[in-house]
Amino acid sequence: YDFGMRAVKSVLVMAGALKRANPDMSEDAVLIRAMRDSNVPKFLRDDLPLFGAIVQDLFPTVVIKDANYGELQTQIEASIEDKVLQPVAEFITKCIQLFDTFEVRFGVM
Repeated sequence: YDFGMRAVKSVLVMAGALKRANPDMSEDAVLIRAMRDSNVPKFLRDDLPLFGAIVQDLFPTVVIKDANYGELQTQIEASIEDKVLQPVAEFITKCIQLFDTFEVRFGVM
């Protein structure tokens, strides 16, 4: 995994954007959301419980709600339907994760 300075910068950029969009959100919650949203798309399925456990150990009292992607999710589901594909939840999640990734990075490989 990429835990270099570029990855740290990506988390900080995302945290700054989240804090500006949600000024009443606690800094702990902002940091957790930024770490989760910028790193989870890169992790393997088997590593997700470990990441969740590490975050829970670091911030035991903070509960983070899932982000509401309202219109984005609606449009993804509409596109899936237009292409006559099955609306598999994991595919929709990956599309949203790709969106989050492009919010803090210029490209993906």
